[in-house]
Amino acid sequence: MRVFILALAVALAAGSQVKFAPEFPVGKTYTYKYEAHLMGGLPEEGLARAGLKIRSKVLISALAADTLMLKLIEPELFEYSGIWPKDAFTPATKLTSALQAQLLTPIKFEYANGVVGQVYAPAGVSASVLNIIRGILNIFQMNVKKTVNVYELQEPGVQGVCKTHYVISEDTKADRILLTKTKDLNHCHEKIIKDIGLAYTERCPECEARGKSLKGTAAFNYVMKPAATGALILEAFSTELIQFSPINILNGAAQMEAKQFLTFLEFAKSPVEPIRAEYLQRGSLKYEFGSELLQTPIQLLRISNAEAQIVEILNHLVSNNVAKVHEDAPLKFIELIQLLRVARYESIEALWSQFKSRPDHRYWIVNTIPAIGTHAALRFLKEQFLVGELTLPEAIRTAMMSIHMVTADLEAIRILRDLSVEQKIRQNPVLKEIVLLGYGSLVAKYCTENPTCPVDLIRPIHDQLVQAVTKGDREEIVLSLKVLGNAGHPSSLKPILKILPGFGGTAVNLPLRVHIEGVLALRNIAKREPKMIQDIAVQLFMDRSLHPELRMVSAIVLFETKLPMGLVTTLADALLKEPNLQVASLVYSYMKAMTRNTAPDFASVATACNVAVKILSPKFDRLSYRFSRALLTDGYYSPWMVGAAASAFYVNDAATVLPRSVVAKARTYMAGAYADVIEIGVRTEGIQEALLKIKDVPADAERITKMKRVLKALSEWRAQPSSQPLASAHLKLFGQEIAFANIDKALVDYMMEFVTGPAAQAYGKRALDGVLSGIKMNYAEPMLLAEVRRILPTAVGLPMELSFYTSSVITTAIEFQATVTPPLPDKFHASQLLKSDISMKAAFIPSVSMYTYAVMGVNTALIQAAVVSRAKVHTIVPTRIEARMDMIKGNFKLELLPVQGVNKIASALVETFAIARNVEDLTAAKITPMIPAQVTSLLSRKSSSSRISRMTSALTDSMPVSSEILSADQPSKMSKLIRAFEKKLCGEFETFGIKACTVIESRNAAFIRDVPLYAVIGKHSLLVEVQPAAGPAIEKVEIEIQVGEKAAEKIIKVINVSQEEILEDKNVLMKLKKILVPGLKNSTSSSSSSSRSVSSRSSSSSSKRRSSVSASSSSSSSSSSRRKSKMVDTVTTVAKPSKRSSSSSRVSSSSSRRVSSSSRSRSSSSSSASSLRSSSSASSVRSSSRSVRSRSSSSSSSSSSSRSRSKQILNDMKFTKNHIHRHALSSTRPNSHSSAASFEAIYNKAKYLANTITPAVTILIRAVRADHKVQGYQIAAYYDKANSRLQVIFANLAEKNNWRICADGVVLSNHKLMAKFAWGIDCKQYKTEVTAETGVVGQEPAFRLKLTWDKLPSSMKSYAKRLSEYISRIAWETGISQARANNGRNQIKLTVAVVSEQRLNITLKTPRRTIYKEAMYLPISLPFGDTASELKAYEESWVDTISYMVTKAHAAECKLVKDTVITFNNRKFKTEMPHSCEQVLAQDCSQEHKFIVLLKRDQTQEHNLISVKIADIDVDMYQKDRVAMVKVNGVEIPLSNLPYQHPTAKIQIRRRNEGITLHAPSHGLQEVYFDINIVKVKVVDWMRGQTCGLCGKADGEIRQEYRTPTGRVTKNAVSYAHSWVLPAKSCRDSTECFMKLESVKLEKQLTVHGQESKCFSVEPVLRCLPGCMPLRTTTVSVGFHCLPADSGLNRAEGLSSIFEKSVDLRDTAEAHLACRCTAQCA
Repeated sequence: MRVFILALAVALAAGSQVKFAPEFPVGKTYTYKYEAHLMGGLPEEGLARAGLKIRSKVLISALAADTLMLKLIEPELFEYSGIWPKDAFTPATKLTSALQAQLLTPIKFEYANGVVGQVYAPAGVSASVLNIIRGILNIFQMNVKKTVNVYELQEPGVQGVCKTHYVISEDTKADRILLTKTKDLNHCHEKIIKDIGLAYTERCPECEARGKSLKGTAAFNYVMKPAATGALILEAFSTELIQFSPINILNGAAQMEAKQFLTFLEFAKSPVEPIRAEYLQRGSLKYEFGSELLQTPIQLLRISNAEAQIVEILNHLVSNNVAKVHEDAPLKFIELIQLLRVARYESIEALWSQFKSRPDHRYWIVNTIPAIGTHAALRFLKEQFLVGELTLPEAIRTAMMSIHMVTADLEAIRILRDLSVEQKIRQNPVLKEIVLLGYGSLVAKYCTENPTCPVDLIRPIHDQLVQAVTKGDREEIVLSLKVLGNAGHPSSLKPILKILPGFGGTAVNLPLRVHIEGVLALRNIAKREPKMIQDIAVQLFMDRSLHPELRMVSAIVLFETKLPMGLVTTLADALLKEPNLQVASLVYSYMKAMTRNTAPDFASVATACNVAVKILSPKFDRLSYRFSRALLTDGYYSPWMVGAAASAFYVNDAATVLPRSVVAKARTYMAGAYADVIEIGVRTEGIQEALLKIKDVPADAERITKMKRVLKALSEWRAQPSSQPLASAHLKLFGQEIAFANIDKALVDYMMEFVTGPAAQAYGKRALDGVLSGIKMNYAEPMLLAEVRRILPTAVGLPMELSFYTSSVITTAIEFQATVTPPLPDKFHASQLLKSDISMKAAFIPSVSMYTYAVMGVNTALIQAAVVSRAKVHTIVPTRIEARMDMIKGNFKLELLPVQGVNKIASALVETFAIARNVEDLTAAKITPMIPAQVTSLLSRKSSSSRISRMTSALTDSMPVSSEILSADQPSKMSKLIRAFEKKLCGEFETFGIKACTVIESRNAAFIRDVPLYAVIGKHSLLVEVQPAAGPAIEKVEIEIQVGEKAAEKIIKVINVSQEEILEDKNVLMKLKKILVPGLKNSTSSSSSSSRSVSSRSSSSSSKRRSSVSASSSSSSSSSSRRKSKMVDTVTTVAKPSKRSSSSSRVSSSSSRRVSSSSRSRSSSSSSASSLRSSSSASSVRSSSRSVRSRSSSSSSSSSSSRSRSKQILNDMKFTKNHIHRHALSSTRPNSHSSAASFEAIYNKAKYLANTITPAVTILIRAVRADHKVQGYQIAAYYDKANSRLQVIFANLAEKNNWRICADGVVLSNHKLMAKFAWGIDCKQYKTEVTAETGVVGQEPAFRLKLTWDKLPSSMKSYAKRLSEYISRIAWETGISQARANNGRNQIKLTVAVVSEQRLNITLKTPRRTIYKEAMYLPISLPFGDTASELKAYEESWVDTISYMVTKAHAAECKLVKDTVITFNNRKFKTEMPHSCEQVLAQDCSQEHKFIVLLKRDQTQEHNLISVKIADIDVDMYQKDRVAMVKVNGVEIPLSNLPYQHPTAKIQIRRRNEGITLHAPSHGLQEVYFDINIVKVKVVDWMRGQTCGLCGKADGEIRQEYRTPTGRVTKNAVSYAHSWVLPAKSCRDSTECFMKLESVKLEKQLTVHGQESKCFSVEPVLRCLPGCMPLRTTTVSVGFHCLPADSGLNRAEGLSSIFEKSVDLRDTAEAHLACRCTAQCA
């Protein structure tokens, strides 16, 4: 009974429970009033916004239990573009009428328990209208729970399935239910969003940790009346806010705000009935993308007849972009793209058929079709190319652009897959590469947008890879791997692993290049599956048996996976034991560079690397630059979420100058995403070798036989694989490889054959004929540079779009005509042009127009309401020239002719505005500037306190709601108003009759908030105009060069010597006048040759006068500007040549010398003054001496130890000159030995050579005026052969202008050159002298450059001071030594001493500082000492000379001194040489066998013998009577006959000091030097890593130095040396080497691994031949491999495989060094 009562109570309670979820019972029709606003712009009021408003009544009635009908009554659409909130919405009457039928159509939808299900509508309702209905239904979406009042869940809505938070409360008194729900639009499980153009970018979650670029939220508030059948919604109000900023919303953001109002009105009597049409299922509540995907947001077109409109715009583009680009061409180009996107494919075919025969139209069509971005572009490419309608260049261009601009869908992928298997595509390597790489990129884009990417898309490439591996087609394997790398599909991991060593069996037969490409193909897969790639990359890196380059590439891929701390520690631990320094250097340098990382996505890696570097730095911090390196640099600014990073890797496997491969990559960060913008990789393997070695190794059978016989004698010798001369390069854009190329010998030979063949000559002849007959062409290049869009729905149901567009059109009109006199015959040689008179006329009109749009707002095919920031750039630089070259007469003339009608050469305009328009009434489109006009006018005024108050009050009166912009209580904001400005800068070049002006205007919103986004918003403009200057018209500008005897005829302005003498006399009088009347102020600046006191007074007055003139000019300019506008700061600068009176005060040079001489005699203590500087008066000298002493006293307070060290170094660097005068001095100074006096004597004989010598070259740069008045510049060069003097005079051609530049240079001897540079009025205002001379520093040859001056312009002094500070700072940063010193005023000395052929000591002395660097390394061997004599063999070719100097500088050197060997890697060890046995000292271990150097010890005389086998000769070097001798092919060459030059090959043998040296750098052998004490072997840089022998591999790997011929690395130096002994075949061998290499058995038995074992050496030991006994032995440490004692294997049985066994233990064994054989030996 109790149970029954309880159940009854529960049932009654349930029956009386109120339902919170809204319900719409059958039989009732609910009437609601609905209104929605959608506004976009900045959050502050008083600025422009754009938006829409929807207003309507909504009827809802139940058709069935869970099926409802919704109908709009009296719908109205409004658009908005105005100042918010002052302006009102504008009714879009025509658009409302056009959509009336769709808006009034009833919609059916499922609804149960507050949840909206499927939506049904007739086919006539467009997706845009249905989305508006979805926005209304979204209000009714409520997941109400009965048991809890606060909860959260993932709720479906218009924007997708997003995180939603509910709060429910009851007002029992008012009988109301209050429900609030909020949505976090940044945390959506299934977010509805569409990205276009962002497929190649990667999201950066770490970048968004401190800020967001896009953030949205929505809040819904409901007031409901509870009822038993379900709650009734009385009111509903929603607000959605989406903020966006490209540089972090915390620094200001634009926003889209949506508001919805729903109010219950009444119950209607009649139900909503469906229309008589089929209701189709149209999806759920989620937003449905429609025509907005094809609609560009920057313009709205009413498309009535797409085909006709396409033709109209195409004709406009073709006809208006011929001579110059039309300013609106980029916009028209985008319009053409828009029309082609909505056109049917048949219309595109018809357009092509109509215009394909018209070149201009055809070119525009071919360039536009790829930008369509749909699969129609790929279909067009496929069909038209296969039928032969597209040329190969057109097909390549179209394919490259279409593939990367097309939207990735299954149809596009299918078309491209079909295209890739077409035979016509596969026959062309370039097209095949583009199409296949593009296929991988298209799959990658599709998989980015569709995470459930089917494997079938990439399976054809998997099959292609398997077939290529089966056939052994390496090029096809590489291409397939690159395609898989572009696709980045995880399913590609299995086929890629099959070609990687350690993972697949087929990898053994594949070359290193294939393995590397396989590893690189994992990079894009790692973006999706980083853990899987980490496991693979770690295994490859840890396998030390793999090639070092493969391991380094694996390390690079590993770091890109953002490896965790544990893996970084694992790598650091592995590096401590790493034997290969190339690998260690790259990984360590990567870790070290990563510690300075600032990018957020690698912050965890940087932290881990910081710990690892502290462990590794003591061991690897000083590795040479020759080892592999990783270079990283980046910069990231978190407040703006903007950054950039660059990385470069150079991977080497031998310490050569050129690495094997170099990869450089640039990455950018912005708006919470990053993109690898560009990556360039180059493999230089074999390039250096191909350039420097002999082109074809002589196929000398005897030499090859000899060398192979020698090499075969080595135990288990294995030749290294030859390095085939090969270069390859690849290019990646946005992480996708778009092109790669391989350059091998066959390709180079083909290119050389083509260039030198008849085809190239015929092409050149046709080109020349075309030039002579005249060329006239117009070129236009349209480009859609950027189309980036993000479309996301709003709560209203309308799409919000963020987009960025950049389009440009470049045009060039070219006219060119050439004439050759006398006319060229049909068959002529190019040298005939050097004997012809060539005339040319050319006109070039390049022009560019570029539009950039940034849009935020609503964009549909029906209506647009958005905030737009538009940048327009337009430039045009027309040029007309005429040129003539008379090669016989040595006359060259270039004429620049004026171009009429073009004044504006460049303009840029950036403006932000709000726009609203609809397709039904485009003429009513409204555009509102972002900053209102009244604010703009106020911004242009200057901000003073009074004006601030007036402006504030004016704004508050006109805009009462916009106090957020400018408020009276915030006057500090008004100080930012000065950011708005207008400036006009003008410069006038009177000489050439040109006036250029730049006008800059800027009005922005930075006065509201000082952040970058607000600084961009507004209006900014830049205008550059060039027009003729005031005055006589300039007909043309002429540049003429005359060389030779006729140069004198071109002289226009002659420098008159008599005039100079008169001026000198005037100078003397003026000087006397100054002395007699001390208070008299001179009216002009004094000459630099006058005394210092006079000079200072004159220059002072001159500078004052110039300042006053400048001030007055500035004042007048500014006052004029103020008259023009009180609100605008306009600066006008007009450059005019300064004019000085010719009656300037000057002092003669003779008087200057007398004053200077007397000053020196009175003040001998002032020795720091330059001998080339004019001396001052006695008082000046005394003050100078005091200042010097003062500086010395202050400097003495510094560190005494560093100062003494510096003084010691500087004393050691004292320069002693070599100069001996070869010029006679003047009679006035017969006893002087001063080079300055010698120079002055020559100079004073003829200050201007124009009076005695005709010019060698005359250059005229002049403007041809209409009144024929001379105007311009003249440059004349005179050469006085008798005095070895060169004089160059630059003069203004104006009649009364005496401003000149004079340069005089005299070769005083073979060791000294002096030059004088003077400029100013008659070249007497400023003067500098330069002395270059040779000498010695200690015992080392040296060179010194000395610069002295008397007086310099203040601007030049300012720049010199900055340069000095910069040099000092750089020296400090790079560790170059410097010290403060008093080196004398007004002089700079640079001394370079040659320490060795590759080392320099450099000292730079400035007046206050000495900078010096000792033993600076040079990458080239200077022509001093031995190098100078060695270069004599290459005097005929400068290419060979430079090549030799480079190869010698980078050669690897090995030495043998007695029994000590210093290897190429600078590893030193002692060796015990066997008696009479040859050892390989160094050899070429590649398959080419270019050379071998053998060493033999003659024990009887205890001499070393060297044998070199190279090319077709054998060279033996030996001692004879303690003199080094040489034999070539067994014939001794007397020392007197040296040097010896090989008759065909570049092999030279010469005597040097007490020895003999052999040079053959083109064969890989830089030098072999032999004397009685030492042997040196040098190999060229490109042989590094390819040598072997006692000297090693020259690869820098000192940890693997002792590598035997078998490839095993031994621990013992003696064992290593013995492994390179050439054993004898029998005891009757003529070499008297009675030894061989063999494996020996350890005499004692050991217990190894728990069992009795016998052990055999795995490293060969030198032993006597059978029948011979040892005379001398030594002990060596070798490795042993042990076998069970009961094993039947013994030494007598073949042990050829023992050398490949592992080492179980190391022990000593006895090695024989000398043997004696019996007569019965075998």
